Amino acid sequence: MTRFTVKFKELREICMAQRIATEYVKACLRLTEEEMSRFVRFFGDQHVRLQVRVLEGGNQELVLEDEAGKEEVRLTFERQKDVYVGVLSCRLVHPKLTNALRKAMSMFKGDAIVNRIYPSYTMIYYYTGGAVRKIVEQSRGAARVVFELKDTIGELERRFRSTGVEQDIVRIKQAINELLDLRNQTQHARELAAIDDRLRKHAQALFVLEA
Repeated sequence: MTRFTVKFKELREICMAQRIATEYVKACLRLTEEEMSRFVRFFGDQHVRLQVRVLEGGNQELVLEDEAGKEEVRLTFERQKDVYVGVLSCRLVHPKLTNALRKAMSMFKGDAIVNRIYPSYTMIYYYTGGAVRKIVEQSRGAARVVFELKDTIGELERRFRSTGVEQDIVRIKQAINELLDLRNQTQHARELAAIDDRLRKHAQALFVLEA
């Protein structure tokens, strides 16, 4: 079961708001040697410039940079017996590196606290094992839980691994806009209730897909 609450006036803001930045408060990845190789190849497939530097003790430093050279992230992995452990804190503005890092955290099952910052509010995402466990909205000094994952881990992971996530986001935003327009033209209480129920479900799916 999930818990989700959203007000009608907030739905249009969700669709129209432009994200100012994405802030990784703390992220952690634990990779085997084989996963480390796939991690490096993954960023090459995302058209992100990558430099790998081998440090003392078998540690590795990855320097990630978008093709336009607008942003750079340094991620150091410490070799601990048979695994590489990387801890990351950074703030990103441009979408290329932001999207690549989001996909990597999901694919390689990272743990993280991520702030997605908008002009009037911040959405805080809590990741465990690459899946979103909770989403909290922080606005005007107040915080409220808008999504909390309990017994649907398998379903959520399948969504994260879907190759059509971006298309789903566009489709859901279009559906929300159409429902909002329909709501403005509707006066009957029963129809309004049905529209609001569909809006809540679409908004829930949108928050999860954009995680």
